[in-house]
Formats: sequence, structure tokens, C-alpha cells
Amino acid sequence: MTDLSETLSAVMSRIAGPGALSGLSRLSGGANMESWAFDWAGEGYVLRRAPSAEYMADRPFGHADEAALVQAAFDAGVKAPEVVGVLEAGDALGTGYVMRRVIGDVSPAAILAAPPGSLLGDLGRELARIHAIPMAAVPDAIPVMDTGAALAELKARFLAYGGDRPVIALAIKWCEDHLPAPVAPVLVHGDYRMGNVMVDGHGLAAVLDWELAHRGDAHEDLAFGCMSVWRFGRLDKPAFGVGSLDEYFAAYEAAGGVKVDRARFRFWLLYRTLWWALGCLQMGQAWRSGADRTVERVVVGRRTAEQELDLVRLLEEEAPEGERERALPPPPDKVRAPNGEPTNDEMVQAVRDWIEGAIKPVSQGHAKFEAVVAMNALGIVLRDLEAGTRAEDRGLAEALLAGTRTLAEPGLLAKLRRDVLDKCAVDSPKYAPLAAARAGWRG
Repeated sequence: MTDLSETLSAVMSRIAGPGALSGLSRLSGGANMESWAFDWAGEGYVLRRAPSAEYMADRPFGHADEAALVQAAFDAGVKAPEVVGVLEAGDALGTGYVMRRVIGDVSPAAILAAPPGSLLGDLGRELARIHAIPMAAVPDAIPVMDTGAALAELKARFLAYGGDRPVIALAIKWCEDHLPAPVAPVLVHGDYRMGNVMVDGHGLAAVLDWELAHRGDAHEDLAFGCMSVWRFGRLDKPAFGVGSLDEYFAAYEAAGGVKVDRARFRFWLLYRTLWWALGCLQMGQAWRSGADRTVERVVVGRRTAEQELDLVRLLEEEAPEGERERALPPPPDKVRAPNGEPTNDEMVQAVRDWIEGAIKPVSQGHAKFEAVVAMNALGIVLRDLEAGTRAEDRGLAEALLAGTRTLAEPGLLAKLRRDVLDKCAVDSPKYAPLAAARAGWRG
């Protein structure tokens, strides 16, 4: 922290002139990308950075272009932070940029507990403003997304990861069969959802995290924040967990956004759910390769089950009515309770209890967060050992990907429903759509 304070002070002297640094603290964020809040000469700022260039190696554009994009959005009237400076190689802080701090809440739980009345309209308005930014103002490095090519890349990744998850295969095949016609590209934020917007008592205060921006279909942005996972339990409010799709679309269109095409919206809702399912699998690959050995990475890697559950809920309407009404097969038998020497699950339980009783209470900040994540990881292992549930079925996945088996097949939807219920119960038992699926599917 001391080294960072001294180095950052030198950077701020270059960017903002004389002053003194105070209140430096790390904000919540991923293990790779860091955000630091601080004060300089009585003004609030945020440093967004990667500790080294290696962290940015697989990204389509770097922090200098990201900063230019955020500033272009700010200049266009979008509620984006104002960029005041970009890190240089000689600053010895990695890559990144400094923004003026915006005061507000980013916690989805806090925001959705009592959202301002204007919030859904604000979200529609700001998205329309983002999509209206002239292409000439967008840095050249911001890539153009070809939907067909992007889907082919997702398919290639799926096969590289084993190609053995049937629900993911089903979703890829559906997207291939429903690929929408190209449209004139707009600037797509790419991560427009709860968790990446800041809210105050008056409504939307800032749009954050522009690292996934690209040129593409406006409907991708419209759909992303409406995914079940980003509604944080508010399943009765399909637009961001805040309100209805009709209200959201009306606000977006009234602010100058394109006329919403419901079929195109559905494609992107499915596509981005598929995208995040593979993104979670990729987290496991990142850990396995040694690129990121944090326990958080392996835990997120098990959240694929959440998206597979959501994909079945989205795709089940493609099945005949009789299949949608078919009862589920029974769950697999539980593993029998052991006798004798301590078993694997008992040993895991002992370690989890030790973390909870001895490590978590004396930890602070990020260390406490890591202790909680470690407990979550061990909880997954315990449930997995008891249930003995597997998600992999290469033969079925290959048949679904080829289209030789479909949801019209008697009993297939019921099997997939049972499989995703059991897997999600192991990996994410508190995931809100799990309870909704259990209530809606006949046991």
C-alpha cells in the first residue's frame, strides 16, 4: 500500500498538479483488474488498473483505448465517469487510467431492495444514449462483432472444453438455427447490467466497466441485463430486476433507441446466457492452466450450472406441450452414510468448519472475502460428494449439437430438467431460479 501511495502520488502530480494523496482503499472487483479510490487535493478519484501488461494480453483493446471510449461516452452526455489521465509506461503502475469519483451504490442487493422510481427509465435512456454515440467518436481499436463468427468461436471453445455438456450443446444448436440477419452496428457496452451501474437517491448515477465494449447489435445490450443471473433473485421483474420489459423497451425507444424486435431480443438473451455458461467454464480453464490460481476462479467455474438451468427454462418452450407437461424422472439415490475411518466429505467438513471458526473471524477486507469463497468451494465439494451428480454426457451433447436429437424426443426435456436441477442444487443451491424451476416442473 505504501509503495502504491508513493507511485500514485507521482502520477497524480503529473495528471492533476500539486496535492497530497489520502484515503487510498481498494474497491471490490476481480482478482486481475483493480479499482482504487482515493482523494487528491480535496477531490475524489478512482484508479482503474491492471498490475502489468500481461493481464491485458488477451483483450481486444488496452486501457488507453478504454479510457478514450469512456471519455467519448462522457462527452456524448452518457452518465460515464470523467477520465482525467491515463497511466504511462514510466509510471510503474501497470496499465490503467484515473477517473473522477462518482458517489453512489453499486451493490445489486442494496439497489434492488429499494430502487429509485426513475431507475428503469434511466437505464433505458442511458442505453439509448450509448447506442447513439457516433461511430466517428469511437476509438478505432473497439472491435466489430460478427455474430456468426462469435457463435462459431463459442462452439469451438465448447468443444475444446470437452464438448460434453448437453444443455450447452442444445443452446449452441438453437442459436445456429436462429442466427439473426446483420444490422447496422452501434456502440455496444457489452456488460450493461446490475453490478456495473452506480445508483444514488435520484436514479442512475454512472455506467461503469466498459472493457467488453464493441460495435454490434443494440439488442445484445438490451438483453444482457435481463438475464436471470443479473436480476439477483427478482425473477418477477424481467428488466434488470427492476420492472417489466414493456416499460424498459418503451423508455429505451422514447430516448431514441432502435425499435425493439422481440425475436432478436430473445436470440440475444439466449446467446448471452450461453456466453456466460462458457465464460464460467473458462474460469476453470484459467485456474487449471495456472493463469489464475485464486480459489474465486474455481468457484465461479462451477456457476455454469446456473446458466444451464436458465438455458433449459428459456428453451423448454421449443418442446411439444406434452413434453413440457411430462413428469420428471426421480432424482438419483443419495450416497449412503459411511462407517469407520473419516471419509472425504467428513474431512472436507472439518476443514470448512476450521475456516469458519478460526480463519474467517480474524480476517479483514479481501482476506475475509477469500475465506468466504473458500468455504463456498468446500460446500460445493461436500454436496457433490453426497449427490454424485455429473453434468457430462458426450454422446447426448454430440447428438444435440448435430440436431439428430431434439426436445421433441419423448422424455428428453424431462431428463434435462432433472439433470440441471440436480447439478444446480450442488453448485448453487441458493440460486433463485432453482426454486422457481422446482416449483414449475412436475416432480
